[in-house]
Amino acid sequence: MILKAFRNGLGNLIACVETLTRPAKKQRSAEDQARVDQEAQSLALYQFHACPFCIKVRRTLHVLNVPVPLKDVQKDKVAELELTQKGGKRQVPCLRIIETDGTERWLYESKAIIDYLETRFGDI
Repeated sequence: MILKAFRNGLGNLIACVETLTRPAKKQRSAEDQARVDQEAQSLALYQFHACPFCIKVRRTLHVLNVPVPLKDVQKDKVAELELTQKGGKRQVPCLRIIETDGTERWLYESKAIIDYLETRFGDI
């Protein structure tokens, strides 16, 4: 119990520091940002607020200026159910990607998610 409280406190401290030290968002033309906003509607990030790996992904989303809905699996039981039933496991971060043909892809691991985001949105 003490370890859990310590871990949660440390995670919240890390999240707070990350918020205070965020770099500037990527600037795009209004037309390009509208395109990014439209494409981001097919994404959702399943995460925990204080998870260091989730924080890395959220930081990348911020820097790339990609507005992806965040689903906190610890606080939202519906999101937790979606993640476990459709994604296959309760592991965060997980990026749900709805492909153009309507199929869903569930991408786990922060490095894989960051690589995907940088590839998809970095040059726009």
